[in-house]
Amino acid sequence: MRSSRWQAQGNVYLVVDEPVSADSVRNDVGDADGVVEVRAHGDDWLEVAIWNPDGSVAEMSGNGTRIAARWLAERTGADRIDVRVGPRVVSARIRAGGLVEQELGEVRVGPPEELDGIWLTPVDVGNPHAVVEGDPADLPRIGPLLETHARFPERTNVQVARRLGPRDVEARVWERGVGETGSSGSSAVAVAAALGLSAATVHFPGGALDVRIENGRARLTGPAARVP
Repeated sequence: MRSSRWQAQGNVYLVVDEPVSADSVRNDVGDADGVVEVRAHGDDWLEVAIWNPDGSVAEMSGNGTRIAARWLAERTGADRIDVRVGPRVVSARIRAGGLVEQELGEVRVGPPEELDGIWLTPVDVGNPHAVVEGDPADLPRIGPLLETHARFPERTNVQVARRLGPRDVEARVWERGVGETGSSGSSAVAVAAALGLSAATVHFPGGALDVRIENGRARLTGPAARVP
Protein backbone atom coordinates (compact mmCIF):
# COMPACT_ATOMS: atom_id res chain seq x y z
CA MET A 1 0.00 0.00 0.00
CA ARG A 2 1.72 3.18 -1.21
CA SER A 3 0.94 6.07 1.09
CA SER A 4 1.99 9.44 2.45
CA ARG A 5 1.89 10.13 6.18
CA TRP A 6 0.01 13.14 7.56
CA GLN A 7 -0.87 14.43 11.01
CA ALA A 8 -3.47 16.78 12.44
CA GLN A 9 -2.72 17.77 16.03
CA GLY A 10 -1.25 14.37 16.82
CA ASN A 11 -3.90 12.41 14.90
CA VAL A 12 -1.91 10.50 12.24
CA TYR A 13 -3.37 9.17 8.99
CA LEU A 14 -1.92 7.48 5.94
CA VAL A 15 -3.28 8.95 2.69
CA VAL A 16 -3.61 6.38 -0.09
CA ASP A 17 -4.49 7.17 -3.70
CA GLU A 18 -5.43 3.61 -4.66
CA PRO A 19 -8.10 1.08 -3.64
CA VAL A 20 -7.64 -0.53 -0.24
CA SER A 21 -9.42 -3.26 1.70
CA ALA A 22 -10.02 -4.05 5.34
CA ASP A 23 -7.20 -6.61 5.22
CA SER A 24 -4.70 -4.23 3.61
CA VAL A 25 -5.56 -1.54 6.16
CA ARG A 26 -5.07 -3.91 9.09
CA ASN A 27 -1.79 -5.19 7.63
CA ASP A 28 -0.26 -1.84 6.65
CA VAL A 29 -1.65 0.84 8.98
CA GLY A 30 1.20 0.36 11.46
CA ASP A 31 1.10 2.91 14.28
CA ALA A 32 -1.15 5.36 12.38
CA ASP A 33 -4.66 6.18 13.64
CA GLY A 34 -6.25 5.33 10.31
CA VAL A 35 -6.15 5.47 6.52
CA VAL A 36 -7.67 8.10 4.20
CA GLU A 37 -8.48 6.33 0.94
CA VAL A 38 -8.82 8.79 -1.95
CA ARG A 39 -11.40 7.17 -4.21
CA ALA A 40 -11.75 9.98 -6.77
CA HIS A 41 -10.65 13.59 -7.13
CA GLY A 42 -10.55 16.62 -9.37
CA ASP A 43 -8.73 19.92 -8.97
CA ASP A 44 -10.94 21.17 -6.13
CA TRP A 45 -12.90 18.15 -4.91
CA LEU A 46 -12.28 14.62 -3.74
CA GLU A 47 -14.16 11.62 -2.44
CA VAL A 48 -12.62 9.67 0.43
CA ALA A 49 -13.21 6.75 2.74
CA ILE A 50 -11.88 6.89 6.30
CA TRP A 51 -10.60 3.53 7.57
CA ASN A 52 -9.95 2.68 11.22
CA PRO A 53 -6.94 0.48 12.08
CA ASP A 54 -9.24 -2.48 12.79
CA GLY A 55 -10.51 -2.41 9.19
CA SER A 56 -13.84 -0.75 9.94
CA VAL A 57 -14.96 2.38 8.07
CA ALA A 58 -15.77 5.62 9.88
CA GLU A 59 -18.75 7.63 8.63
CA MET A 60 -16.92 10.91 9.27
CA SER A 61 -13.61 12.35 10.47
CA GLY A 62 -12.89 16.04 10.99
CA ASN A 63 -9.14 15.52 11.10
CA GLY A 64 -9.18 12.97 8.26
CA THR A 65 -11.13 15.24 5.91
CA ARG A 66 -8.88 18.18 6.84
CA ILE A 67 -5.83 16.10 5.94
CA ALA A 68 -7.52 15.11 2.67
CA ALA A 69 -8.07 18.78 1.79
CA ARG A 70 -4.43 19.63 2.48
CA TRP A 71 -3.31 16.60 0.45
CA LEU A 72 -5.24 17.81 -2.59
CA ALA A 73 -4.20 21.45 -2.11
CA GLU A 74 -0.57 20.36 -2.19
CA ARG A 75 -1.17 18.64 -5.51
CA THR A 76 -3.37 21.21 -7.29
CA GLY A 77 -2.92 24.52 -5.46
CA ALA A 78 -6.67 24.86 -4.81
CA ASP A 79 -7.60 26.96 -1.79
CA ARG A 80 -11.24 25.85 -1.58
CA ILE A 81 -11.94 22.14 -1.64
CA ASP A 82 -15.02 19.95 -1.17
CA VAL A 83 -14.38 16.61 0.52
CA ARG A 84 -17.11 13.99 0.17
CA VAL A 85 -17.16 11.28 2.83
CA GLY A 86 -20.21 9.04 2.66
CA PRO A 87 -23.33 11.21 2.24
CA ARG A 88 -21.70 14.32 3.73
CA VAL A 89 -19.68 17.00 1.91
CA VAL A 90 -17.16 18.93 3.99
CA SER A 91 -16.24 22.30 2.49
CA ALA A 92 -12.66 23.32 3.32
CA ARG A 93 -10.78 26.59 2.92
CA ILE A 94 -6.98 26.52 3.00
CA ARG A 95 -5.60 29.29 5.17
CA ALA A 96 -2.10 30.57 5.93
CA GLY A 97 0.21 28.65 8.22
CA GLY A 98 -1.08 25.20 7.31
CA LEU A 99 -4.53 25.88 8.81
CA VAL A 100 -7.72 24.56 7.25
CA GLU A 101 -11.18 25.92 8.02
CA GLN A 102 -13.94 23.36 7.48
CA GLU A 103 -17.71 23.53 7.26
CA LEU A 104 -18.58 20.14 8.77
CA GLY A 105 -22.35 20.39 8.51
CA GLU A 106 -25.18 19.53 10.88
CA VAL A 107 -24.64 18.69 14.56
CA ARG A 108 -27.39 16.99 16.57
CA VAL A 109 -27.32 16.82 20.37
CA GLY A 110 -29.43 14.33 22.28
CA PRO A 111 -30.66 14.61 25.87
CA PRO A 112 -28.27 13.58 28.66
CA GLU A 113 -28.55 9.96 29.75
CA GLU A 114 -27.01 7.64 32.31
CA LEU A 115 -25.27 4.37 31.47
CA ASP A 116 -23.81 2.22 34.24
CA GLY A 117 -23.50 5.23 36.52
CA ILE A 118 -21.90 7.45 33.84
CA TRP A 119 -23.73 10.55 32.66
CA LEU A 120 -23.16 11.33 28.98
CA THR A 121 -24.56 13.45 26.18
CA PRO A 122 -24.94 11.73 22.79
CA VAL A 123 -23.95 13.85 19.79
CA ASP A 124 -24.16 13.13 16.06
CA VAL A 125 -21.61 14.90 13.84
CA GLY A 126 -22.16 12.52 10.94
CA ASN A 127 -20.63 9.91 13.26
CA PRO A 128 -21.64 8.98 16.84
CA HIS A 129 -20.17 10.49 20.01
CA ALA A 130 -20.74 10.11 23.73
CA VAL A 131 -19.48 13.15 25.65
CA VAL A 132 -18.84 12.89 29.39
CA GLU A 133 -18.19 16.04 31.39
CA GLY A 134 -15.58 15.15 34.00
CA ASP A 135 -11.88 14.55 34.54
CA PRO A 136 -10.14 13.64 31.25
CA ALA A 137 -7.82 11.37 33.27
CA ASP A 138 -10.81 8.99 33.52
CA LEU A 139 -10.81 8.33 29.77
CA PRO A 140 -8.89 5.00 29.90
CA ARG A 141 -11.70 3.60 32.07
CA ILE A 142 -14.70 5.32 30.49
CA GLY A 143 -13.64 5.12 26.83
CA PRO A 144 -13.65 1.36 26.25
CA LEU A 145 -16.68 0.87 28.49
CA LEU A 146 -18.88 3.23 26.47
CA GLU A 147 -17.43 2.45 23.04
CA THR A 148 -18.72 -1.12 23.19
CA HIS A 149 -21.79 -0.57 25.40
CA ALA A 150 -25.01 -2.21 24.22
CA ARG A 151 -26.54 1.27 23.99
CA PHE A 152 -24.35 1.81 20.90
CA PRO A 153 -24.73 -1.27 18.66
CA GLU A 154 -22.41 0.27 16.05
CA ARG A 155 -20.02 1.43 18.81
CA THR A 156 -19.29 5.08 19.53
CA ASN A 157 -16.51 7.63 19.92
CA VAL A 158 -16.08 8.79 23.51
CA GLN A 159 -14.83 12.09 24.94
CA VAL A 160 -14.20 13.12 28.53
CA ALA A 161 -14.11 16.91 28.79
CA ARG A 162 -13.56 19.53 31.47
CA ARG A 163 -14.27 23.25 31.21
CA LEU A 164 -11.21 25.47 31.70
CA GLY A 165 -12.97 28.78 31.09
CA PRO A 166 -15.90 30.35 29.23
CA ARG A 167 -14.61 29.15 25.85
CA ASP A 168 -11.77 26.77 26.69
CA VAL A 169 -12.20 23.05 27.23
CA GLU A 170 -9.72 20.29 28.01
CA ALA A 171 -10.57 16.88 26.55
CA ARG A 172 -9.27 13.43 25.75
CA VAL A 173 -10.81 11.19 23.12
CA TRP A 174 -11.31 7.46 22.68
CA GLU A 175 -11.96 6.81 19.01
CA ARG A 176 -14.13 3.92 17.91
CA GLY A 177 -12.00 1.17 16.40
CA VAL A 178 -8.77 2.96 17.35
CA GLY A 179 -8.47 3.64 21.08
CA GLU A 180 -7.11 6.87 22.51
CA THR A 181 -5.76 9.35 19.96
CA GLY A 182 -3.98 12.68 20.30
CA SER A 183 -6.94 14.64 18.96
CA SER A 184 -10.12 14.34 16.89
CA GLY A 185 -11.87 16.99 14.80
CA SER A 186 -15.39 15.62 15.02
CA SER A 187 -14.81 15.04 18.74
CA ALA A 188 -13.95 18.71 19.21
CA VAL A 189 -17.28 19.62 17.63
CA ALA A 190 -19.12 17.03 19.75
CA VAL A 191 -17.55 18.37 22.96
CA ALA A 192 -18.47 21.98 22.19
CA ALA A 193 -22.01 21.01 21.22
CA ALA A 194 -22.56 18.83 24.28
CA LEU A 195 -21.36 21.60 26.60
CA GLY A 196 -23.63 24.13 24.89
CA LEU A 197 -20.80 26.29 23.55
CA SER A 198 -21.26 28.17 20.28
CA ALA A 199 -17.55 29.05 20.22
CA ALA A 200 -14.83 27.00 21.86
CA THR A 201 -11.19 26.04 21.76
CA VAL A 202 -10.88 22.37 22.61
CA HIS A 203 -7.46 21.42 23.98
CA PHE A 204 -6.44 17.80 23.30
CA PRO A 205 -3.09 16.25 24.25
CA GLY A 206 -2.08 16.62 20.59
CA GLY A 207 -3.09 20.29 20.30
CA ALA A 208 -6.03 22.67 20.17
CA LEU A 209 -8.88 22.93 17.66
CA ASP A 210 -11.29 25.84 17.26
CA VAL A 211 -15.01 25.19 16.92
CA ARG A 212 -17.88 27.48 15.96
CA ILE A 213 -21.50 26.30 15.96
CA GLU A 214 -24.23 28.42 14.38
CA ASN A 215 -27.80 27.34 13.64
CA GLY A 216 -26.93 23.73 14.38
CA ARG A 217 -24.03 23.64 11.92
CA ALA A 218 -20.35 23.36 12.82
CA ARG A 219 -17.19 25.05 11.61
CA LEU A 220 -13.82 23.59 12.61
CA THR A 221 -10.37 25.15 12.21
CA GLY A 222 -7.03 23.46 12.76
CA PRO A 223 -3.76 22.45 11.11
CA ALA A 224 -2.79 19.49 8.96
CA ALA A 225 0.68 18.72 7.65
CA ARG A 226 2.64 16.02 5.89
CA VAL A 227 4.94 14.06 8.18
CA PRO A 228 8.48 13.83 6.72
